[in-house]
Amino acid sequence: MSNRIQLNTIHSNEHEIHVGYEIEDEINEFLSKSFSLRKSIFIVDENVFRIYKDSFIKAIASKFEDTLFCLVPEGEPSKSFPIFTELVNKVLSFGVERSTPVIVIGGGVTGDLGGFIAASCLRGMPLIHIPTTLLSMVDSSIGGKTGINNEVGKNLIGAFYQPKAVFTDLQFLNTLPHPEIVNGLGEVIKYGMISDQSILQLLKEIPLTESFSYSKEWEQLVRTCANIKVDIVSKDFKEAGLREILNFGHTFAHVIEREGNYKSCSHGEAVFMGMWGAVKLSGLLGFNIDIANLSEFRPLYNSTFDPKESTEELISMMRLDKKVKDGSIKVIILEDLEKATSKIIKDVSVLKEAWEFIIKEFK
Repeated sequence: MSNRIQLNTIHSNEHEIHVGYEIEDEINEFLSKSFSLRKSIFIVDENVFRIYKDSFIKAIASKFEDTLFCLVPEGEPSKSFPIFTELVNKVLSFGVERSTPVIVIGGGVTGDLGGFIAASCLRGMPLIHIPTTLLSMVDSSIGGKTGINNEVGKNLIGAFYQPKAVFTDLQFLNTLPHPEIVNGLGEVIKYGMISDQSILQLLKEIPLTESFSYSKEWEQLVRTCANIKVDIVSKDFKEAGLREILNFGHTFAHVIEREGNYKSCSHGEAVFMGMWGAVKLSGLLGFNIDIANLSEFRPLYNSTFDPKESTEELISMMRLDKKVKDGSIKVIILEDLEKATSKIIKDVSVLKEAWEFIIKEFK
């Protein structure tokens, strides 16, 4: 059984986020009530399909008369025009209708790509997210952002498109590699920094061992993070203001990811490094934030960052960020724990110091 979180967007598109453990029956009940069971599209991470095709996926897909499976290769390179075009052609050739559900099962890459496909085909098909990684459970499956990358930067092509429902089943964490748990914890820690520091305390109470073990504490953690994002997105669907605080650490992180060609570290690792720099930047701007809030989680993160580019070049890369305003770099900082705000940075010398702080710690 799951707990339900209600999301109301400014588009009056209501949907629920279901958080629980082994909730296949609940998913099937929703699909039977909401759609014709004649056809369905399943866009699935290839590794998730391999592990769950004869159990979870079969339990859902067998309800439909005819199903098209589109498998997504793992990794950030799948969020590309070639993969997008290939899968769109498959979907449209399947004889779909605007009412045909698109069920996306996977992590952030599959969710972003699958969501963009659902938003694009026939100008919008019903989307159901089933996130399978901690990162997608607490972040990318919530809020309606979809998209792909291109050579200029990450997530620069896409659409805001809300799903009809999100089903977060923690059973997927049983088979998630430990590095992917750590990846998701980057975003979890972010919520603790910007909105609810009790998350940081709860993390200290959960054994973060190599082997995941389901507990009510884990479910509480995921539900708390989801609630925070739901609350923020409900107030600012298209990131006109408040929603920007969810990018704490991300303006640095996206540069770190791009510098490593999206291969040298995971998104969550890059976000952790980015928050390290954002806390330093907050201090340089006059706000005293204790780095200990992050340093106690530092042992989880083993990736290094020793860029070939100069700090000046890294700052230039920050100017490609979507949040740049009138040519100036906008960064999310903390005035205090649970008090995030955006700042336009005119004096780039403070960005230089923040980058040097990151590099010194992680090189």
